[in-house]
Amino acid sequence: MARAPAPLPPPLAPLLAARLAVFRPSFLRCVARRTAGDPSRLVHAPGDDSYPSLLDSTIQNLRFASPRTPRPALVLTPVTADEVRACVVCCRAHGLTVRARSGGHDYEGLSYRSLGRSPRFAVVDVAALRAVRVDAARGVARAEAGATLGELYYAVAEGSGGRLGFPAGICPTVCVGGHLSGGGFGPMMRKYGLAADNVVDAEVVDAEGRLLDRAAMGEGLFWAIRGGGGGSFGIVVSWTVTLVPVPAVVSAFTVHRLLLRRGGHDEQSLLHLLTKWQAVAHALPDNLFVKMSMEAKAINDGDDSTRHPLVTFKSLFLGNCIDMITQIHHHLPELGIKPTDCREMNWLQSMLYSYGYTNGQPAEVLLDRTLQPKDYYKIKLDYLTSPIPTPGLIELLTKIVEDEDGSIDIDPQGGEMSRIPESGTPYAHRSGYLYNLQYFVKWGGDKNVSYEDDHLSWVRGLHELMTPYVSKNPRAAYINYRDLDLGQNVEGNTSYEEARVWGEKYFRGNFRRLAMVKGEVDPDQLFWSEQSIPPLVISTRDAGLVSDS
Repeated sequence: MARAPAPLPPPLAPLLAARLAVFRPSFLRCVARRTAGDPSRLVHAPGDDSYPSLLDSTIQNLRFASPRTPRPALVLTPVTADEVRACVVCCRAHGLTVRARSGGHDYEGLSYRSLGRSPRFAVVDVAALRAVRVDAARGVARAEAGATLGELYYAVAEGSGGRLGFPAGICPTVCVGGHLSGGGFGPMMRKYGLAADNVVDAEVVDAEGRLLDRAAMGEGLFWAIRGGGGGSFGIVVSWTVTLVPVPAVVSAFTVHRLLLRRGGHDEQSLLHLLTKWQAVAHALPDNLFVKMSMEAKAINDGDDSTRHPLVTFKSLFLGNCIDMITQIHHHLPELGIKPTDCREMNWLQSMLYSYGYTNGQPAEVLLDRTLQPKDYYKIKLDYLTSPIPTPGLIELLTKIVEDEDGSIDIDPQGGEMSRIPESGTPYAHRSGYLYNLQYFVKWGGDKNVSYEDDHLSWVRGLHELMTPYVSKNPRAAYINYRDLDLGQNVEGNTSYEEARVWGEKYFRGNFRRLAMVKGEVDPDQLFWSEQSIPPLVISTRDAGLVSDS
């Protein structure tokens, strides 16, 4: 017996039900003229059995998985670059804006949802484009946009015999399409910069449906896609990246400091350690990365459970334990690292370790695309241009215990991050930006979603609390930690001047140049979202300056 069609999501039903009978066949004919095979395998509309599961497959933030969330008119699932081209051309012909999705990790869900009631957009999901090819002799790899970081890391290590690595993030299920588009933090960034700093070529489908490599797209667009954020300039279908040398042995430690009593010697010792760590972590040797995090730990005290601040220091050193301990004892003796705290491993294992797999799990775990559990969450980010003074640290220790699901990560920059010019890529937070602060609140699906308002209030309150201590003019943010609290475009009325409110927080002075590139390559905003780069159309003479710069 045939299954009944899936019901239309409520926000789509009134608008699409009447016109779907005409719209969908027309779109299928458009795709069929440009691709081989049955076009219905890559065109999925509300009401199709395939639509709900495909749309939900990589929604990582369960806050946006509700059926009440405005959904796309179509989900498109190309498996080749030519099919991506066909999808873009047909979206343009049918008046649909385009949102590209690779891994679905956009923190505000803008790769698959709209904040308005209009369903006039399509999701082009490139998760099936996931091939990775490593050329160890040349020291490069080509990764398609749907490949995960875990798949890239595994292929690089296997293809180079463990001699090469790649500097990117620690979450193995994040796909390279979005990660590199926004920059790409990682534990080797002090040595080798961001992931995007190591891109040497790319293939992009532009608003006209053309497949362009670096030579064809020009240096202006190539500059913009390496840190300007996904979803503004086209659909990246592959990156070519420079691989970096890694030693046969790297080392790491994870040590905890639990504060059980406030206001006494224990707190003073911890404050002294945090102050010293802030003074040195951004200036350590480039091959040593030591981050700090805070969370609340519940301790049972008789019949009661009390939350206490738990501070964790975690490292990656491109060398052996003896050398790392020597460096730590020289620069940060207050941490009291012992030889038994240190573990040696190869670089590929260190990526598992950094993610939290510390019990010798096999490297093949990195190939599991479902490794990361889906949660409800909200994340915000700040930058430090000077250390947090003691009063601010005390406020953090107090605030962290107010939400059992909250945490703070502080990653040091410096090193290569500071040597790359601010205008080198769209990521502008370079020299003088010592640390980034990541404020997390995550609550699992087993918890009542009615707690959402409390969690959101906590993380926004923490962000507000830190105002006196973080970067200013503008208060900097990071596009891969997208945050709609900063501001957003209004559909049908996207203004460069209005978008500066949030755009300059992400990109500082580079925002204008990004908008100028947008004005050249997508002035009609086929690629639009609530935080896509708006176009700034300029004179022909000035446009030449952008293309040649």
